[in-house]
Amino acid sequence: MTPDEIGRRMDGHLARTEVDREEAFLHSPKIHNHAPFLAFLPDGSLACAWFAGTLEGKSDISIHLSTLAPGSSTWSETVQVSDDPERSEQNPMIFVRPDGGVSLFHTAQPSGNQDESRVRERPLTLENGKIASGPAHDLGLAAGTFIRATIVRRDDGAWMLPLFLCNPRPGARWTGTHDTAAVAISSDEGANWSVIDVPQSHGCVHMTIVPLDGNEMVAFYRRRQADFVYRSTSRDGGRSWTAPEATDVPNNNSSIAAVRLADGRVALLCNPVSSATSSDRRESLYDELGEEDHRPNAEGGIKPIWGVPRAPLTLCVSTDGGRTFPLRRVVEDGFGTCLSNNSLDGRNHELSYPALLEDGEGSLHIAFTFHRRAIKYVRLAKGWIDGDPK
Repeated sequence: MTPDEIGRRMDGHLARTEVDREEAFLHSPKIHNHAPFLAFLPDGSLACAWFAGTLEGKSDISIHLSTLAPGSSTWSETVQVSDDPERSEQNPMIFVRPDGGVSLFHTAQPSGNQDESRVRERPLTLENGKIASGPAHDLGLAAGTFIRATIVRRDDGAWMLPLFLCNPRPGARWTGTHDTAAVAISSDEGANWSVIDVPQSHGCVHMTIVPLDGNEMVAFYRRRQADFVYRSTSRDGGRSWTAPEATDVPNNNSSIAAVRLADGRVALLCNPVSSATSSDRRESLYDELGEEDHRPNAEGGIKPIWGVPRAPLTLCVSTDGGRTFPLRRVVEDGFGTCLSNNSLDGRNHELSYPALLEDGEGSLHIAFTFHRRAIKYVRLAKGWIDGDPK
Protein backbone atom coordinates (compact mmCIF):
# COMPACT_ATOMS: atom_id res chain seq x y z
CA MET A 1 0.00 0.00 0.00
CA THR A 2 1.07 3.56 -0.66
CA PRO A 3 1.10 6.12 2.19
CA ASP A 4 -2.07 7.69 0.75
CA GLU A 5 -3.82 4.32 0.60
CA ILE A 6 -2.85 3.64 4.21
CA GLY A 7 -4.13 7.08 5.20
CA ARG A 8 -7.54 6.39 3.66
CA ARG A 9 -7.85 3.21 5.73
CA MET A 10 -7.10 4.92 9.04
CA ASP A 11 -10.72 5.05 10.19
CA GLY A 12 -10.47 2.81 13.26
CA HIS A 13 -13.11 0.40 11.98
CA LEU A 14 -12.65 -3.30 12.78
CA ALA A 15 -12.97 -5.59 9.79
CA ARG A 16 -12.93 -9.38 9.83
CA THR A 17 -10.32 -10.55 7.32
CA GLU A 18 -10.26 -14.24 8.29
CA VAL A 19 -12.46 -16.47 10.42
CA ASP A 20 -10.12 -15.97 13.38
CA ARG A 21 -8.79 -12.47 12.66
CA GLU A 22 -10.06 -8.88 12.84
CA GLU A 23 -8.00 -5.78 12.13
CA ALA A 24 -8.14 -1.99 11.96
CA PHE A 25 -5.93 0.97 11.17
CA LEU A 26 -6.31 3.44 14.03
CA HIS A 27 -7.32 7.07 13.56
CA SER A 28 -4.50 9.60 13.59
CA PRO A 29 -4.30 13.22 12.46
CA LYS A 30 -0.50 12.87 12.11
CA ILE A 31 1.59 11.52 9.25
CA HIS A 32 4.17 9.67 11.38
CA ASN A 33 2.90 7.05 13.85
CA HIS A 34 5.10 4.66 15.80
CA ALA A 35 5.65 2.52 18.91
CA PRO A 36 2.18 1.46 20.14
CA PHE A 37 1.42 0.19 23.63
CA LEU A 38 -1.76 -1.68 24.66
CA ALA A 39 -3.49 -1.83 28.05
CA PHE A 40 -6.92 -2.73 29.36
CA LEU A 41 -8.51 0.10 31.37
CA PRO A 42 -10.63 -0.39 34.51
CA ASP A 43 -13.88 0.04 32.54
CA GLY A 44 -12.93 -2.81 30.20
CA SER A 45 -11.87 -0.56 27.32
CA LEU A 46 -8.71 -1.41 25.41
CA ALA A 47 -6.37 1.58 25.16
CA CYS A 48 -3.64 2.04 22.57
CA ALA A 49 -1.02 4.77 23.02
CA TRP A 50 1.76 5.66 20.58
CA PHE A 51 3.84 8.64 19.48
CA ALA A 52 2.98 10.72 16.45
CA GLY A 53 4.04 13.85 14.57
CA THR A 54 6.18 14.46 11.50
CA LEU A 55 9.38 12.48 12.21
CA GLU A 56 10.82 10.62 15.20
CA GLY A 57 13.05 12.99 17.14
CA LYS A 58 11.27 16.16 16.03
CA SER A 59 9.84 18.40 18.75
CA ASP A 60 6.31 17.99 17.33
CA ILE A 61 6.30 14.30 18.29
CA SER A 62 3.75 13.77 21.09
CA ILE A 63 1.88 10.88 22.69
CA HIS A 64 -1.54 10.04 21.21
CA LEU A 65 -4.17 7.64 22.47
CA SER A 66 -7.28 5.83 21.20
CA THR A 67 -9.65 3.42 22.93
CA LEU A 68 -11.86 0.51 21.91
CA ALA A 69 -14.92 0.25 24.15
CA PRO A 70 -16.20 -3.23 25.12
CA GLY A 71 -18.36 -4.60 22.31
CA SER A 72 -17.49 -1.74 19.95
CA SER A 73 -16.41 -2.31 16.36
CA THR A 74 -14.65 1.06 15.99
CA TRP A 75 -11.72 2.64 17.79
CA SER A 76 -12.31 6.15 19.14
CA GLU A 77 -10.99 9.32 17.61
CA THR A 78 -7.39 9.87 18.68
CA VAL A 79 -6.54 12.29 21.50
CA GLN A 80 -3.17 13.96 22.07
CA VAL A 81 -2.17 13.39 25.70
CA SER A 82 1.29 15.01 25.99
CA ASP A 83 2.34 18.55 25.21
CA ASP A 84 6.04 19.45 25.48
CA PRO A 85 6.80 21.76 22.52
CA GLU A 86 10.58 21.50 23.04
CA ARG A 87 11.06 17.73 23.25
CA SER A 88 10.23 14.62 21.25
CA GLU A 89 7.87 12.64 23.48
CA GLN A 90 8.20 8.92 22.79
CA ASN A 91 7.70 5.34 24.01
CA PRO A 92 4.39 5.54 25.92
CA MET A 93 3.47 2.97 28.57
CA ILE A 94 0.07 2.80 30.31
CA PHE A 95 -0.11 1.39 33.84
CA VAL A 96 -3.28 0.70 35.82
CA ARG A 97 -2.34 1.42 39.41
CA PRO A 98 -3.42 -0.81 42.31
CA ASP A 99 -5.93 1.86 43.41
CA GLY A 100 -7.58 1.81 39.96
CA GLY A 101 -6.01 5.04 38.75
CA VAL A 102 -4.34 5.07 35.34
CA SER A 103 -0.89 6.50 34.64
CA LEU A 104 0.79 7.29 31.35
CA PHE A 105 4.59 6.99 31.39
CA HIS A 106 6.69 8.22 28.47
CA THR A 107 10.08 9.61 27.50
CA ALA A 108 10.96 13.15 26.42
CA GLN A 109 14.18 14.07 24.63
CA PRO A 110 15.61 17.03 22.70
CA SER A 111 16.00 16.09 19.02
CA GLY A 112 17.79 12.74 18.55
CA ASN A 113 19.65 13.02 21.83
CA GLN A 114 18.40 9.94 23.62
CA ASP A 115 21.13 10.41 26.21
CA GLU A 116 19.25 13.52 27.40
CA SER A 117 15.90 11.78 27.70
CA ARG A 118 13.74 12.15 30.79
CA VAL A 119 11.05 9.71 31.94
CA ARG A 120 7.74 11.34 32.84
CA GLU A 121 4.40 10.22 34.28
CA ARG A 122 0.98 11.82 34.05
CA PRO A 123 -2.50 10.70 35.15
CA LEU A 124 -5.14 9.63 32.64
CA THR A 125 -8.88 9.94 33.25
CA LEU A 126 -11.73 8.34 31.31
CA GLU A 127 -15.16 9.92 31.59
CA ASN A 128 -18.17 9.32 29.33
CA GLY A 129 -15.96 7.46 26.90
CA LYS A 130 -13.49 10.35 26.57
CA ILE A 131 -9.93 10.25 27.83
CA ALA A 132 -7.89 13.16 29.13
CA SER A 133 -4.44 13.58 30.66
CA GLY A 134 -3.22 15.59 33.63
CA PRO A 135 0.06 17.44 34.18
CA ALA A 136 3.31 15.52 33.87
CA HIS A 137 6.01 15.09 36.46
CA ASP A 138 9.57 13.83 36.08
CA LEU A 139 10.36 10.49 37.76
CA GLY A 140 13.78 11.79 38.79
CA LEU A 141 15.72 9.09 36.96
CA ALA A 142 19.08 9.89 35.37
CA ALA A 143 19.24 11.68 32.04
CA GLY A 144 19.37 9.17 29.21
CA THR A 145 16.85 6.78 30.79
CA PHE A 146 14.33 5.15 28.44
CA ILE A 147 11.32 2.86 28.88
CA ARG A 148 9.20 0.62 26.66
CA ALA A 149 7.63 -2.25 28.65
CA THR A 150 5.08 -2.31 31.44
CA ILE A 151 5.58 -2.17 35.20
CA VAL A 152 5.51 -5.55 36.98
CA ARG A 153 4.62 -5.79 40.67
CA ARG A 154 6.99 -7.63 42.96
CA ASP A 155 5.79 -10.08 45.64
CA ASP A 156 6.10 -7.36 48.30
CA GLY A 157 4.05 -4.92 46.20
CA ALA A 158 7.00 -2.89 44.93
CA TRP A 159 6.82 -1.69 41.32
CA MET A 160 9.47 -2.82 38.84
CA LEU A 161 9.84 -0.57 35.79
CA PRO A 162 12.18 -2.00 33.11
CA LEU A 163 14.68 0.56 31.79
CA PHE A 164 17.42 0.95 29.31
CA LEU A 165 20.14 3.46 30.01
CA CYS A 166 21.76 5.45 27.20
CA ASN A 167 24.72 6.28 29.49
CA PRO A 168 25.80 9.72 28.22
CA ARG A 169 29.36 10.37 27.08
CA PRO A 170 30.15 14.08 27.66
CA GLY A 171 30.86 15.92 24.44
CA ALA A 172 29.84 12.98 22.25
CA ARG A 173 26.69 12.16 20.29
CA TRP A 174 24.51 9.22 21.29
CA THR A 175 24.44 6.33 18.81
CA GLY A 176 23.57 3.41 21.09
CA THR A 177 27.14 2.29 21.75
CA HIS A 178 26.88 2.29 25.55
CA ASP A 179 23.25 1.29 26.16
CA THR A 180 22.59 -1.10 29.05
CA ALA A 181 19.57 -2.54 30.88
CA ALA A 182 18.30 -1.82 34.38
CA VAL A 183 15.18 -1.93 36.55
CA ALA A 184 13.73 0.99 38.50
CA ILE A 185 12.15 -0.03 41.82
CA SER A 186 9.51 1.92 43.73
CA SER A 187 8.20 0.82 47.13
CA ASP A 188 5.90 3.82 47.50
CA GLU A 189 3.74 3.53 44.36
CA GLY A 190 5.90 5.70 42.14
CA ALA A 191 6.82 8.53 44.51
CA ASN A 192 10.50 7.54 44.65
CA TRP A 193 12.65 5.23 42.57
CA SER A 194 15.94 3.36 42.94
CA VAL A 195 17.75 1.58 40.09
CA ILE A 196 19.41 -1.83 39.87
CA ASP A 197 21.55 -2.68 36.85
CA VAL A 198 21.29 -5.87 34.82
CA PRO A 199 24.85 -7.26 34.77
CA GLN A 200 26.78 -7.58 31.51
CA SER A 201 23.89 -6.12 29.50
CA HIS A 202 25.72 -3.90 27.00
CA GLY A 203 23.51 -3.61 23.92
CA CYS A 204 20.47 -5.16 25.62
CA VAL A 205 17.51 -2.75 25.60
CA HIS A 206 13.68 -2.79 25.81
CA MET A 207 13.81 -5.16 28.77
CA THR A 208 10.43 -6.90 29.10
CA ILE A 209 9.75 -8.79 32.35
CA VAL A 210 7.56 -11.92 32.31
CA PRO A 211 6.65 -13.53 35.67
CA LEU A 212 6.65 -17.34 35.68
CA ASP A 213 5.87 -19.55 38.70
CA GLY A 214 6.83 -18.79 42.28
CA ASN A 215 9.69 -16.30 42.50
CA GLU A 216 10.96 -17.03 38.98
CA MET A 217 10.87 -14.31 36.34
CA VAL A 218 12.41 -14.02 32.91
CA ALA A 219 13.23 -10.92 30.89
CA PHE A 220 13.69 -10.53 27.14
CA TYR A 221 15.75 -7.90 25.34
CA ARG A 222 16.11 -6.21 21.99
CA ARG A 223 19.76 -6.17 20.92
CA ARG A 224 21.63 -3.20 19.49
CA GLN A 225 24.00 -5.69 17.80
CA ALA A 226 21.09 -7.04 15.73
CA ASP A 227 21.90 -10.69 16.38
CA PHE A 228 19.38 -12.40 18.71
CA VAL A 229 16.70 -11.71 21.27
CA TYR A 230 18.42 -12.12 24.65
CA ARG A 231 17.04 -13.53 27.89
CA SER A 232 17.93 -13.25 31.58
CA THR A 233 16.37 -14.74 34.69
CA SER A 234 15.55 -13.85 38.26
CA ARG A 235 14.88 -16.45 40.95
CA ASP A 236 14.27 -13.98 43.76
CA GLY A 237 11.18 -12.21 42.44
CA GLY A 238 13.04 -9.59 40.41
CA ARG A 239 15.50 -8.43 43.06
CA SER A 240 18.49 -9.58 41.02
CA TRP A 241 19.06 -10.73 37.43
CA THR A 242 21.48 -12.97 35.59
CA ALA A 243 23.52 -11.70 32.66
CA PRO A 244 21.48 -11.85 29.43
CA GLU A 245 22.12 -14.74 27.05
CA ALA A 246 21.00 -15.35 23.46
CA THR A 247 17.79 -17.22 22.70
CA ASP A 248 17.17 -19.03 19.40
CA VAL A 249 15.14 -16.06 18.06
CA PRO A 250 17.01 -13.62 15.79
CA ASN A 251 16.68 -9.87 16.42
CA ASN A 252 17.15 -6.90 14.09
CA ASN A 253 17.70 -4.16 16.70
CA SER A 254 13.96 -3.52 16.83
CA SER A 255 11.43 -3.79 19.62
CA ILE A 256 9.88 -6.95 21.02
CA ALA A 257 6.82 -7.82 23.11
CA ALA A 258 6.52 -10.79 25.46
CA VAL A 259 3.75 -12.18 27.70
CA ARG A 260 2.93 -15.36 29.54
CA LEU A 261 -0.22 -16.93 28.15
CA ALA A 262 -2.99 -18.38 30.31
CA ASP A 263 -1.90 -21.90 29.32
CA GLY A 264 1.59 -21.26 30.74
CA ARG A 265 3.43 -20.80 27.47
CA VAL A 266 5.52 -17.70 26.77
CA ALA A 267 4.67 -15.73 23.62
CA LEU A 268 7.24 -13.43 22.00
CA LEU A 269 6.18 -11.06 19.21
CA CYS A 270 9.01 -9.67 17.11
CA ASN A 271 10.78 -9.56 13.75
CA PRO A 272 12.90 -12.76 13.80
CA VAL A 273 15.57 -11.56 11.36
CA SER A 274 19.10 -10.33 12.02
CA SER A 275 22.13 -8.61 10.54
CA ALA A 276 23.33 -12.05 9.42
CA THR A 277 20.40 -12.34 7.00
CA SER A 278 20.47 -8.85 5.48
CA SER A 279 23.09 -6.38 4.29
CA ASP A 280 20.75 -3.37 4.70
CA ARG A 281 22.34 -0.70 6.88
CA ARG A 282 21.80 2.93 7.82
CA GLU A 283 24.07 5.31 9.69
CA SER A 284 21.92 5.83 12.76
CA LEU A 285 18.35 6.06 14.03
CA TYR A 286 18.22 9.84 13.64
CA ASP A 287 20.26 10.44 10.48
CA GLU A 288 17.34 12.20 8.74
CA LEU A 289 16.63 14.95 11.26
CA GLY A 290 18.73 17.52 9.42
CA GLU A 291 19.68 19.29 12.64
CA GLU A 292 23.28 20.42 13.03
CA ASP A 293 25.28 18.53 15.61
CA HIS A 294 29.04 18.81 15.29
CA ARG A 295 29.88 16.52 18.18
CA PRO A 296 31.71 13.28 17.35
CA ASN A 297 29.94 9.99 17.81
CA ALA A 298 30.49 8.31 21.16
CA GLU A 299 33.37 5.86 21.04
CA GLY A 300 33.97 2.52 22.69
CA GLY A 301 31.25 0.18 23.86
CA ILE A 302 29.44 -2.06 21.38
CA LYS A 303 28.75 -1.45 17.69
CA PRO A 304 25.03 -0.90 17.05
CA ILE A 305 23.60 -2.03 13.73
CA TRP A 306 20.74 -0.03 12.20
CA GLY A 307 18.67 -0.66 9.10
CA VAL A 308 18.05 -4.43 9.17
CA PRO A 309 14.53 -5.02 7.75
CA ARG A 310 11.65 -5.01 10.24
CA ALA A 311 9.45 -7.82 8.93
CA PRO A 312 7.89 -10.30 9.12
CA LEU A 313 6.03 -9.72 12.37
CA THR A 314 6.01 -13.17 13.93
CA LEU A 315 4.55 -14.71 17.08
CA CYS A 316 7.06 -17.12 18.60
CA VAL A 317 5.88 -19.53 21.32
CA SER A 318 7.87 -21.30 24.03
CA THR A 319 6.99 -24.20 26.33
CA ASP A 320 10.25 -24.03 28.34
CA GLY A 321 10.02 -20.60 29.93
CA GLY A 322 11.41 -18.72 26.97
CA ARG A 323 14.62 -20.68 26.43
CA THR A 324 13.56 -21.85 22.97
CA PHE A 325 10.72 -20.87 20.65
CA PRO A 326 10.03 -23.73 18.21
CA LEU A 327 6.49 -22.67 17.26
CA ARG A 328 6.38 -19.55 15.06
CA ARG A 329 3.44 -18.04 13.17
CA VAL A 330 3.56 -14.96 10.96
CA VAL A 331 1.07 -12.26 11.95
CA GLU A 332 1.95 -9.85 9.13
CA ASP A 333 4.47 -10.04 6.30
CA GLY A 334 6.09 -7.53 3.98
CA PHE A 335 9.42 -6.12 2.82
CA GLY A 336 10.22 -4.56 6.19
CA THR A 337 12.47 -1.91 4.64
CA CYS A 338 13.51 0.64 7.27
CA LEU A 339 16.39 2.60 5.75
CA SER A 340 14.28 5.72 6.17
CA ASN A 341 11.85 6.86 8.89
CA ASN A 342 9.99 9.01 6.37
CA SER A 343 6.33 7.99 6.40
CA LEU A 344 5.25 9.83 3.24
CA ASP A 345 7.74 8.96 0.48
CA GLY A 346 6.79 5.27 0.40
CA ARG A 347 10.26 3.94 1.22
CA ASN A 348 9.48 2.67 4.72
CA HIS A 349 7.77 -0.73 4.90
CA GLU A 350 8.45 -1.76 8.49
CA LEU A 351 6.03 -3.90 10.53
CA SER A 352 7.53 -3.26 13.91
CA TYR A 353 7.39 -2.27 17.58
CA PRO A 354 4.60 -4.67 18.57
CA ALA A 355 2.39 -4.65 21.63
CA LEU A 356 0.75 -7.89 22.79
CA LEU A 357 -2.01 -8.78 25.27
CA GLU A 358 -4.15 -11.84 25.95
CA ASP A 359 -7.68 -11.25 27.26
CA GLY A 360 -9.74 -13.41 29.62
CA GLU A 361 -11.28 -15.32 26.72
CA GLY A 362 -7.93 -16.25 25.20
CA SER A 363 -8.01 -13.78 22.28
CA LEU A 364 -4.75 -12.04 21.41
CA HIS A 365 -4.65 -8.28 20.95
CA ILE A 366 -1.78 -6.90 18.87
CA ALA A 367 -0.79 -3.41 17.75
CA PHE A 368 2.24 -2.47 15.66
CA THR A 369 3.81 0.19 13.47
CA PHE A 370 2.72 -0.10 9.84
CA HIS A 371 5.21 1.63 7.50
CA ARG A 372 5.59 4.47 10.06
CA ARG A 373 2.37 5.82 8.55
CA ALA A 374 -0.15 4.12 10.82
CA ILE A 375 -0.78 1.98 13.87
CA LYS A 376 -2.40 -1.30 12.93
CA TYR A 377 -4.45 -3.33 15.39
CA VAL A 378 -5.10 -7.07 15.03
CA ARG A 379 -7.31 -9.30 17.17
CA LEU A 380 -6.69 -13.05 16.88
CA ALA A 381 -9.21 -15.57 18.19
CA LYS A 382 -8.32 -18.20 20.77
CA GLY A 383 -6.62 -21.10 19.07
CA TRP A 384 -4.99 -19.02 16.32
CA ILE A 385 -1.52 -19.81 17.63
CA ASP A 386 -2.04 -23.52 17.07
CA GLY A 387 -3.98 -23.14 13.83
CA ASP A 388 -7.20 -24.16 15.56
CA PRO A 389 -9.69 -21.24 15.54
CA LYS A 390 -12.34 -21.44 18.23
